[in-house]
Amino acid sequence: IMYGCNNFCTYCIVPYVRGRERSRLPEDVLAEIRALVEEGYKDITLLGQNVNSYGKDLGLDMDFADLLEKIEAIPGDFLIRFMTSHPKDASQKLFEVMGKSRKIAPVFHLPVQAGNDRVLKAMNRVYTREEYLDKVRRLREQVPDIVLTSDIIVGFPGETEADFEESRAFLKKIGFLKVHVFPYSRRSGTPAYDFPGQIHERDKQERSRAMNAAAEAIRKEVLAGYEGMEDDVLLETPLSETLFTGYTRLYVPVVVSAPGHASGEIVRVRLGAY
Repeated sequence: IMYGCNNFCTYCIVPYVRGRERSRLPEDVLAEIRALVEEGYKDITLLGQNVNSYGKDLGLDMDFADLLEKIEAIPGDFLIRFMTSHPKDASQKLFEVMGKSRKIAPVFHLPVQAGNDRVLKAMNRVYTREEYLDKVRRLREQVPDIVLTSDIIVGFPGETEADFEESRAFLKKIGFLKVHVFPYSRRSGTPAYDFPGQIHERDKQERSRAMNAAAEAIRKEVLAGYEGMEDDVLLETPLSETLFTGYTRLYVPVVVSAPGHASGEIVRVRLGAY
């Protein structure tokens, strides 16, 4: 739904190679989604480097929350997902639209990148950990069953062991279903390339393994809380004549026994143990 990025995080090359944010016209987005729904698609993802900034460049008095409401009004049985979001632009209006929606999946990918204020400032993320926590609190007020996923970078220049441990504890405080962990990658042409305190590759890999282990432990705790609940699953890859892989509305990966069904159908399941 949009291209480019205006944020200039100090580790990221995207604004330099993809340019500033450019939103597609809403009528083009809506026409494409109507066509997909008519063709039978059931799960549609809106993509952008920062979808929360959608519409700012169009001069049409339409933001991302407005676009979601228009998509919601399209007739049909389909699910709306979106990624990626920047925390600074995740608005109360967006949370409220999600809370009222019947079609937007209660899943929010909200990259935190670090759980330490000093590192966040060095990354030019322009929010603090407390501001991030406040966004999560307000989102959960509007969407009580919301599932949160995230990205985090370890080994950013100048990150101390104490900074790393603070970030690791932050993951548990939030309770993410899934966290993508990235060891800092030094990219020529970005400000962070020349930052002092570059972390040795060996230490970055060790921190990455430790953070992944922490994220997986949290994931298991979150998934355990879903055991016994019911949810809709879009059947995807067939494993046999009766078994399929798929994801629930809450983005829980499952294997489903669904005799007589086919890929692309939606079935109601009761979740078992992870």
